[in-house]
Amino acid sequence: MTDAALSRTSAAEPPSLYRAVPAVLGLAKLVLALATVAPLLFMLSVTFKNQNEMFTMNLIPEKPTLANLTYVFTQVNFLRYLWNTFFVATTVTVVALFFHSMAGYALARLRFPGRDAIFLAMFSTFLVSLPVIIVPLFILVKALGLLNSYAGLIIPSIFNAFGIFLLRQFYLNVPREIEEAAVIDGAGYWRIYWSIILPLSRPMLAALAILFFLANWNAFLWPLTITSDENLRVVQVAVASFQGQYTASWNYIMAASTVVALPTVIVFIIFQRQIMESIKTSGLK
Repeated sequence: MTDAALSRTSAAEPPSLYRAVPAVLGLAKLVLALATVAPLLFMLSVTFKNQNEMFTMNLIPEKPTLANLTYVFTQVNFLRYLWNTFFVATTVTVVALFFHSMAGYALARLRFPGRDAIFLAMFSTFLVSLPVIIVPLFILVKALGLLNSYAGLIIPSIFNAFGIFLLRQFYLNVPREIEEAAVIDGAGYWRIYWSIILPLSRPMLAALAILFFLANWNAFLWPLTITSDENLRVVQVAVASFQGQYTASWNYIMAASTVVALPTVIVFIIFQRQIMESIKTSGLK
């Protein structure tokens, strides 16, 4: 091979540093994947271990047992806690999507005084987290007589600025010609919203429904604050109750955590495309 050919070959090949980038990125992804999966595998392993080998490093139990799961479902009213969590999460999701879609439609498609100010006020609530407002919120709920009730668990969890913002951004992209054609046919605002806007936004509503359900399924701080009645306890609070002041029943905690995590894992596996789509949309708009 001539010097000129060698020179052209070396110029065409990328530097060794750039060739190493994919390998480094692949290694980083592998480390992150292992760091994410390892706690889940440990939790699943402890679920089927007895107390003697609970803190051993082997992932596969030497003597697998169902005693931990049996304790969770027989000695504790765990099915009641699962039902409470499912009822609250489902109700909040359905009601929130209904009102959020109407709010997003009004803020995106209707013209009225103060529309932008209202949207900015809603958007600014992104900056306020629940621990900041939990004391005045508790006082308000107590004044309304909603302590230790499903209403106290559900109503304060309905408003979510993220959902309104996401739906508003989606409705802004709906062609206005569709609304104009509906107005010519004699449709009012409610008919346009119910018959045109809602069907068009079905994929976005499905993605938000998954996010809302998972968020409320994993809610802990507000249910812990608002309820002291054991019949209204949700699963996240119930799992925390296995931990005492000086001791913790980690085998029972891991068994209960496995049961609680199972629905969220199933929902994520089935609807992962919608979840990723909603995350991408919220980041781009």
